[in-house]
Amino acid sequence: MILTLNYRSVFNYFLNRSTNASAESFNAKVKAFRGSQFRGVRNTEYFLYRLIKLYS
Repeated sequence: MILTLNYRSVFNYFLNRSTNASAESFNAKVKAFRGSQFRGVRNTEYFLYRLIKLYS
């Protein structure tokens, strides 16, 4: 059942050896940054600016 839902991603890995590991890594960094830095931030635009500068 799972293979029928995700067969394109699975085949893409075997054909091109490409994964979404970089996206998963970036999401983990954003989550860690947000958890440690977002508490007490009142200006969300500045928060997003800092996030872009840190991880770009």
